[in-house]
Amino acid sequence: MSGFPLAGSEIAAGTLIDNRYIIQKLLGQGGLGRTYLAFDTRRFNEACVLKEFAPIGTGESGIEKCRNLFKREAKILHQLEHPQIPRFLACFEGEGRLFLVQEYVDGKTYSALLRERQQQDKVFTENEVIEWLNKLLPILEYIHEHNIIHRDISPDNIMLPSGKDLPVLIDFGVGKQIADFNDSSNGEQVTFVGKMSLVGKVGYAPREQISIGMCSPSSDLYALGVTAVVLLTGRDPSFLMDQYSLEWKWRLYANVRDGFAQILDKMLIDIPKNRYQSASEVIQHLEQLEAPPFNNLPKTEINLPYSLLPKYDTLSDNLSVQLPPQIPNTSWQRPLISTQLDNTLYSTFTSTIGNTSNTSNNAQNNLNENDNKNQITRLPSLDVEFIERCELSLAYYIGPMANLIIEEVLAENPDISHYHFIQLLSREITDSRDAIEFSRKLLG
Repeated sequence: MSGFPLAGSEIAAGTLIDNRYIIQKLLGQGGLGRTYLAFDTRRFNEACVLKEFAPIGTGESGIEKCRNLFKREAKILHQLEHPQIPRFLACFEGEGRLFLVQEYVDGKTYSALLRERQQQDKVFTENEVIEWLNKLLPILEYIHEHNIIHRDISPDNIMLPSGKDLPVLIDFGVGKQIADFNDSSNGEQVTFVGKMSLVGKVGYAPREQISIGMCSPSSDLYALGVTAVVLLTGRDPSFLMDQYSLEWKWRLYANVRDGFAQILDKMLIDIPKNRYQSASEVIQHLEQLEAPPFNNLPKTEINLPYSLLPKYDTLSDNLSVQLPPQIPNTSWQRPLISTQLDNTLYSTFTSTIGNTSNTSNNAQNNLNENDNKNQITRLPSLDVEFIERCELSLAYYIGPMANLIIEEVLAENPDISHYHFIQLLSREITDSRDAIEFSRKLLG
């Protein structure tokens, strides 16, 4: 490596490292070293990440200790094989420098993705963050099982590869390996690491990690929780925590359900033993959450016929609905189910209320007695009462689309029997058990 720069200085673009890796550019720099984008000449110039271990302000004894930590971690990282962790490719030492080589992830960090949202006055939604957590927690579960704690989780160290939907956890830098001391007196795995290993971003890393270098799987869960609330609020952790009481105030700046907020709050508890102790525990609690709420529906007072009223109880928090005069209020006392509107029904319903006057008039005309008599004339096998029962029952399962579906079925099948009519309607219910229940209720 002729012309190689002095130890401690940045490596220039075009420098050949280990007769193999050509430095392209500096990707990042921190207290423990630098990260470069490089091309591997022995793998058809495939892009890779070259991490140079160059701790600042360390004496000879410290350097030797760090070298041992570096090699030991390289050995452990070599054992990790997970599709959401960059592959460990090589480890070598040359010209007084230590290097790790890892797979290059072509994509954007979540800090960059959040900045893009903020430029449009947006942040990540509750549904997006829940899905994001469900994709990241298995990674933590995997590395913790291999006795590795990341200890530097933040939006900067989580990437979304271009054209993919699975986030990748990056930067398994030096000093994040655990195995020095396990305290099992309280059933919690705790590790104390040396002074050189005190890493983690202030605001994201928990207090015990920053102040005394103590870490456990719950330390990563804490940092992941902080990252989640930052994505939800678009605000820095220092803004979301009261600097005097050290209490998190993130709920003031996010619109999430209480159940999900409680999960995040438990991830953010200051006392380690009171937090979640494993990623699987968080996953289990996320699975127990009900379906997401009907978000961001404007408060609007509208007139809708009973046949178009949705079955969803959460609408009452955001929407004031007036029943038409011919439908008594007591008619709205049928059972409600907790399933929330999905995107398709949300679009259908909002488009319905976007033109309430025409929709209401048309729908009310469908309930008009003369129209019902006309339907009887066309369909002698079905009476009005039966059709209305079918419409109300179908609306219970699929919402405001029930009225339109029944009209289509009747128009396309003028001489349909009771049985065939119910069979066609039941096909519109996606859940097979609900479809069977619907059919039994009306044919039984």
